[in-house]
Amino acid sequence: MADVVFFDLDGTLVDHRSAVWEAIGQIVQAAPNATAPPEELVTLWWTLEGRHMREYLAGQCSFAEHHRRRLRSFLPTLGEPVPESPGLLDAWIAERYLTVFEESWRCYPDVQPCLENLKRLPRGPRLAVLTNGDPEQQRAKLARFGLLEYFEAVLTPTELGMAKPVAYATACRWMRTDPAQAVNVGDMLESDVNAAALAGLTGIWLDRGIDFITGEPSPTADETVLRIERLTDLPDHLSHTNA
Repeated sequence: MADVVFFDLDGTLVDHRSAVWEAIGQIVQAAPNATAPPEELVTLWWTLEGRHMREYLAGQCSFAEHHRRRLRSFLPTLGEPVPESPGLLDAWIAERYLTVFEESWRCYPDVQPCLENLKRLPRGPRLAVLTNGDPEQQRAKLARFGLLEYFEAVLTPTELGMAKPVAYATACRWMRTDPAQAVNVGDMLESDVNAAALAGLTGIWLDRGIDFITGEPSPTADETVLRIERLTDLPDHLSHTNA
Protein backbone atom coordinates (compact mmCIF):
# COMPACT_ATOMS: atom_id res chain seq x y z
CA MET A 1 0.00 0.00 0.00
CA ALA A 2 1.23 3.50 -0.81
CA ASP A 3 2.27 5.80 2.01
CA VAL A 4 0.75 8.95 0.44
CA VAL A 5 -1.85 9.48 -2.26
CA PHE A 6 -1.92 12.91 -3.89
CA PHE A 7 -5.14 14.00 -5.59
CA ASP A 8 -5.42 16.63 -8.28
CA LEU A 9 -8.43 18.91 -7.63
CA ASP A 10 -9.94 20.50 -10.76
CA GLY A 11 -11.31 17.84 -13.07
CA THR A 12 -10.62 15.17 -10.46
CA LEU A 13 -12.51 16.18 -7.33
CA VAL A 14 -14.47 19.22 -8.56
CA ASP A 15 -15.91 19.90 -12.02
CA HIS A 16 -14.07 23.12 -12.80
CA ARG A 17 -14.72 23.11 -16.54
CA SER A 18 -18.51 23.01 -16.23
CA ALA A 19 -18.45 25.83 -13.67
CA VAL A 20 -16.42 28.01 -16.03
CA TRP A 21 -18.78 27.24 -18.90
CA GLU A 22 -21.83 28.11 -16.79
CA ALA A 23 -20.43 31.41 -15.51
CA ILE A 24 -19.03 32.77 -18.74
CA GLY A 25 -21.97 31.39 -20.71
CA GLN A 26 -24.36 33.58 -18.75
CA ILE A 27 -22.15 36.60 -19.35
CA VAL A 28 -21.87 36.22 -23.11
CA GLN A 29 -25.56 35.46 -23.54
CA ALA A 30 -26.35 38.78 -21.89
CA ALA A 31 -23.86 40.84 -23.96
CA PRO A 32 -25.82 42.89 -26.54
CA ASN A 33 -22.72 44.40 -28.14
CA ALA A 34 -20.64 41.24 -28.42
CA THR A 35 -18.41 41.00 -31.47
CA ALA A 36 -18.68 37.21 -31.91
CA PRO A 37 -21.19 34.41 -31.32
CA PRO A 38 -21.53 33.14 -27.75
CA GLU A 39 -19.83 29.82 -28.55
CA GLU A 40 -16.72 31.60 -29.83
CA LEU A 41 -16.61 33.90 -26.81
CA VAL A 42 -16.82 31.00 -24.35
CA THR A 43 -13.98 29.25 -26.18
CA LEU A 44 -11.94 32.47 -26.14
CA TRP A 45 -12.42 32.84 -22.37
CA TRP A 46 -11.21 29.28 -21.82
CA THR A 47 -8.17 29.93 -24.03
CA LEU A 48 -7.34 33.11 -22.13
CA GLU A 49 -7.71 31.29 -18.81
CA GLY A 50 -5.11 28.75 -19.88
CA ARG A 51 -2.71 31.38 -21.22
CA HIS A 52 -2.75 33.64 -18.19
CA MET A 53 -2.88 30.79 -15.69
CA ARG A 54 0.43 29.61 -17.14
CA GLU A 55 1.82 33.11 -16.52
CA TYR A 56 0.66 32.95 -12.90
CA LEU A 57 2.20 29.50 -12.42
CA ALA A 58 5.47 30.76 -13.89
CA GLY A 59 5.57 33.53 -11.29
CA GLN A 60 5.04 36.27 -13.86
CA CYS A 61 1.97 37.73 -12.14
CA SER A 62 -0.25 37.36 -9.08
CA PHE A 63 -3.46 35.34 -9.12
CA ALA A 64 -5.51 38.56 -9.17
CA GLU A 65 -3.42 39.93 -12.04
CA HIS A 66 -3.94 36.77 -14.09
CA HIS A 67 -7.68 37.51 -13.87
CA ARG A 68 -7.10 41.13 -14.90
CA ARG A 69 -4.99 40.14 -17.90
CA ARG A 70 -7.70 37.74 -19.02
CA LEU A 71 -10.34 40.44 -18.69
CA ARG A 72 -8.33 43.09 -20.57
CA SER A 73 -8.24 40.76 -23.58
CA PHE A 74 -11.83 39.64 -23.24
CA LEU A 75 -13.84 42.82 -22.62
CA PRO A 76 -13.37 44.26 -26.14
CA THR A 77 -14.97 41.11 -27.59
CA LEU A 78 -17.99 41.76 -25.36
CA GLY A 79 -18.18 45.27 -26.73
CA GLU A 80 -17.36 46.72 -23.32
CA PRO A 81 -14.73 49.31 -22.37
CA VAL A 82 -11.64 48.13 -20.52
CA PRO A 83 -11.22 49.93 -17.18
CA GLU A 84 -7.74 51.27 -16.47
CA SER A 85 -8.13 50.76 -12.72
CA PRO A 86 -7.13 47.32 -11.39
CA GLY A 87 -9.82 47.77 -8.74
CA LEU A 88 -12.55 48.09 -11.36
CA LEU A 89 -11.26 44.98 -13.14
CA ASP A 90 -11.28 43.11 -9.82
CA ALA A 91 -14.84 44.27 -9.16
CA TRP A 92 -15.98 43.01 -12.59
CA ILE A 93 -14.44 39.61 -11.93
CA ALA A 94 -15.93 39.39 -8.44
CA GLU A 95 -19.42 40.59 -9.28
CA ARG A 96 -20.04 39.27 -12.77
CA TYR A 97 -17.91 36.15 -12.98
CA LEU A 98 -16.88 34.68 -9.63
CA THR A 99 -20.35 34.85 -8.10
CA VAL A 100 -21.82 32.50 -10.70
CA PHE A 101 -18.61 30.49 -11.06
CA GLU A 102 -18.52 29.64 -7.35
CA GLU A 103 -22.23 28.86 -7.25
CA SER A 104 -21.64 26.42 -10.12
CA TRP A 105 -18.96 24.33 -8.41
CA ARG A 106 -19.96 20.67 -8.34
CA CYS A 107 -18.20 17.82 -6.60
CA TYR A 108 -18.11 14.62 -8.62
CA PRO A 109 -20.35 11.97 -7.02
CA ASP A 110 -17.57 9.38 -6.78
CA VAL A 111 -15.30 11.56 -4.61
CA GLN A 112 -16.64 11.14 -1.09
CA PRO A 113 -17.31 7.38 -1.43
CA CYS A 114 -13.70 6.95 -2.59
CA LEU A 115 -12.29 8.96 0.32
CA GLU A 116 -14.46 7.12 2.84
CA ASN A 117 -13.30 3.76 1.52
CA LEU A 118 -9.66 4.85 1.64
CA LYS A 119 -10.14 5.95 5.25
CA ARG A 120 -11.41 2.47 6.14
CA LEU A 121 -8.47 0.60 4.63
CA PRO A 122 -6.19 -1.14 7.12
CA ARG A 123 -2.96 0.86 7.23
CA GLY A 124 -4.47 3.11 4.56
CA PRO A 125 -2.43 5.88 2.91
CA ARG A 126 -2.22 9.46 4.02
CA LEU A 127 -4.04 11.77 1.63
CA ALA A 128 -3.11 15.18 0.22
CA VAL A 129 -4.37 17.49 -2.51
CA LEU A 130 -1.76 18.66 -5.02
CA THR A 131 -3.17 21.42 -7.19
CA ASN A 132 -1.93 24.32 -9.30
CA GLY A 133 -4.83 26.54 -8.27
CA ASP A 134 -5.01 29.50 -5.90
CA PRO A 135 -4.80 28.20 -2.31
CA GLU A 136 -7.71 30.25 -0.96
CA GLN A 137 -10.02 29.28 -3.81
CA GLN A 138 -9.02 25.61 -3.76
CA ARG A 139 -9.54 25.28 -0.02
CA ALA A 140 -12.93 26.98 -0.42
CA LYS A 141 -13.94 24.28 -2.92
CA LEU A 142 -12.90 21.50 -0.58
CA ALA A 143 -14.65 23.15 2.37
CA ARG A 144 -17.85 23.61 0.36
CA PHE A 145 -18.16 19.86 -0.08
CA GLY A 146 -16.88 18.78 3.33
CA LEU A 147 -13.67 17.31 1.91
CA LEU A 148 -10.98 19.16 3.87
CA GLU A 149 -11.15 16.71 6.76
CA TYR A 150 -9.91 13.86 4.56
CA PHE A 151 -6.60 15.52 3.64
CA GLU A 152 -3.46 15.97 5.66
CA ALA A 153 -2.35 18.82 3.38
CA VAL A 154 -3.54 20.98 0.50
CA LEU A 155 -0.45 21.82 -1.54
CA THR A 156 -0.36 24.59 -4.13
CA PRO A 157 2.42 26.60 -5.81
CA THR A 158 2.17 29.01 -2.87
CA GLU A 159 3.30 26.36 -0.39
CA LEU A 160 5.72 24.52 -2.66
CA GLY A 161 7.22 27.43 -4.60
CA MET A 162 6.55 25.61 -7.87
CA ALA A 163 3.71 24.07 -9.85
CA LYS A 164 3.02 20.74 -11.46
CA PRO A 165 4.53 19.11 -13.45
CA VAL A 166 7.80 19.92 -11.63
CA ALA A 167 6.40 19.96 -8.07
CA TYR A 168 6.18 16.24 -7.36
CA ALA A 169 9.53 15.74 -5.63
CA THR A 170 8.95 18.81 -3.47
CA ALA A 171 5.45 17.63 -2.58
CA CYS A 172 6.90 14.28 -1.47
CA ARG A 173 9.44 16.04 0.74
CA TRP A 174 6.64 18.16 2.21
CA MET A 175 4.74 14.97 3.08
CA ARG A 176 7.91 13.29 4.40
CA THR A 177 7.66 10.40 2.00
CA ASP A 178 9.72 8.84 -0.75
CA PRO A 179 8.41 9.21 -4.33
CA ALA A 180 8.51 5.43 -4.65
CA GLN A 181 5.92 5.26 -1.87
CA ALA A 182 3.64 7.94 -3.34
CA VAL A 183 0.76 7.85 -5.82
CA ASN A 184 -0.64 10.76 -7.81
CA VAL A 185 -4.21 10.59 -9.12
CA GLY A 186 -5.49 13.05 -11.69
CA ASP A 187 -7.43 13.57 -14.89
CA MET A 188 -4.58 15.10 -16.93
CA LEU A 189 -2.62 12.34 -18.64
CA GLU A 190 0.60 14.30 -19.16
CA SER A 191 0.86 16.55 -16.10
CA ASP A 192 -0.84 14.31 -13.53
CA VAL A 193 0.28 10.87 -14.65
CA ASN A 194 3.28 10.84 -16.99
CA ALA A 195 5.06 13.70 -15.18
CA ALA A 196 4.42 12.05 -11.81
CA ALA A 197 5.89 8.80 -13.12
CA LEU A 198 8.99 10.64 -14.35
CA ALA A 199 9.43 11.98 -10.81
CA GLY A 200 9.34 8.45 -9.40
CA LEU A 201 5.74 8.36 -8.20
CA THR A 202 3.03 5.99 -9.39
CA GLY A 203 0.68 7.97 -11.62
CA ILE A 204 -2.94 6.84 -11.90
CA TRP A 205 -5.05 8.37 -14.65
CA LEU A 206 -8.66 9.19 -13.78
CA ASP A 207 -10.16 9.04 -17.26
CA ARG A 208 -13.51 10.84 -17.00
CA GLY A 209 -14.00 10.53 -20.75
CA ILE A 210 -13.23 14.15 -21.60
CA ASP A 211 -10.04 16.11 -22.17
CA PHE A 212 -9.99 18.87 -19.54
CA ILE A 213 -8.40 21.41 -21.88
CA THR A 214 -10.14 20.79 -25.20
CA GLY A 215 -13.44 19.26 -24.14
CA GLU A 216 -12.86 16.56 -26.73
CA PRO A 217 -12.86 12.81 -25.94
CA SER A 218 -9.98 11.61 -23.76
CA PRO A 219 -6.58 11.10 -25.38
CA THR A 220 -5.30 7.62 -26.03
CA ALA A 221 -2.90 6.40 -23.38
CA ASP A 222 -0.08 3.92 -23.61
CA GLU A 223 -1.20 0.48 -22.44
CA THR A 224 1.22 0.69 -19.52
CA VAL A 225 -0.67 3.63 -17.99
CA LEU A 226 -2.63 2.77 -14.85
CA ARG A 227 -6.17 3.93 -15.63
CA ILE A 228 -9.45 4.12 -13.76
CA GLU A 229 -12.78 5.54 -14.92
CA ARG A 230 -14.23 6.24 -11.45
CA LEU A 231 -12.57 7.29 -8.22
CA THR A 232 -14.53 4.56 -6.47
CA ASP A 233 -12.24 2.10 -8.31
CA LEU A 234 -9.17 3.59 -6.64
CA PRO A 235 -9.16 1.79 -3.25
CA ASP A 236 -9.26 -1.64 -4.87
CA HIS A 237 -6.70 -0.52 -7.44
CA LEU A 238 -4.33 0.64 -4.70
CA SER A 239 -4.61 -2.63 -2.85
CA HIS A 240 -3.19 -4.37 -5.93
CA THR A 241 -0.54 -1.75 -6.71
CA ASN A 242 2.95 -1.75 -5.25
CA ALA A 243 3.63 1.98 -5.19
